[in-house]
Amino acid sequence: MKWLHMVSFLLVVVGAVTWGTVVLFQFNVVDAVFGAGSQLGQMIYVLVGVSGLYQMATHKNDCKTCSK
Repeated sequence: MKWLHMVSFLLVVVGAVTWGTVVLFQFNVVDAVFGAGSQLGQMIYVLVGVSGLYQMATHKNDCKTCSK
């Protein structure tokens, strides 16, 4: 399941960068790449949300720092 962890972590990072650019620069990376309100953009947001939930649920088992 390492691939699932890697993909979900990448999507969580995408979500974090998107929120950061929205707040700091009023620029939405996902909307800029996929088009504002596009179905693909909405799918990215859903995947980011699901990835965040997955990371939250499995973080302690995957993280070397937290599992000490």
